[in-house]
Amino acid sequence: MQIYNAPIFSIDQKETRRYAGLSRAENFSDELIAEACDDAKILITPRGVWEIYDYDCETQIVDNRIKLNGKSIGKHLATCEKLICLSATVGIEIETEITRRFSDGNYTSAILLDAAATSAIEQAADAVENSIKQKFSKDGFKTRWRFSPGYGDFPLEDQPQIFELSCASKIGICLTESMMLEPRKSITALVGLYRSSEKIMGQASRLCEICSKIDCYARRI
Repeated sequence: MQIYNAPIFSIDQKETRRYAGLSRAENFSDELIAEACDDAKILITPRGVWEIYDYDCETQIVDNRIKLNGKSIGKHLATCEKLICLSATVGIEIETEITRRFSDGNYTSAILLDAAATSAIEQAADAVENSIKQKFSKDGFKTRWRFSPGYGDFPLEDQPQIFELSCASKIGICLTESMMLEPRKSITALVGLYRSSEKIMGQASRLCEICSKIDCYARRI
């Protein structure tokens, strides 16, 4: 098990705008977006953890004991021989502040802070993923981008086993009976390690390509 702790020095304002559904709102105040990002930077406590396991891509079995369900995760991890199970969070404090702002009727401020928190957890997960990339590239491995329960037909019902494999509880993440992570701004995901330089035919290069919600306000493509 590897714990990853690194500060986030700035939160992506463009991504915050996108998560707030304001990508096309050209006249919306840049100052309010920047203020939300500055507030979030103070409130977050980014942490990550990951563990590596053997993976049989033919049977989709991790560590000789846990079966991954769904065709999309099987396709995504084709040719992978190792699997990284990771989790990341930005902590509970920012969620408490978001809830307080909603309760006080400061809806715009709350929505923007929530969007900034989403941007922050994505950045935190990216940082963990990048550290994994750098570490295993020295051993000749390449990585497939992280894939979480709920993507494609990878069922959310697989979340408990991913939660266990990623050691998420070690960084203060809990799993509810409805398969949701707490704090809400937390992530569990799988990163495949492979040695082949071949690209699998038809494999998606990014998340939006496998998502059917074409009217999503946060869609990149």
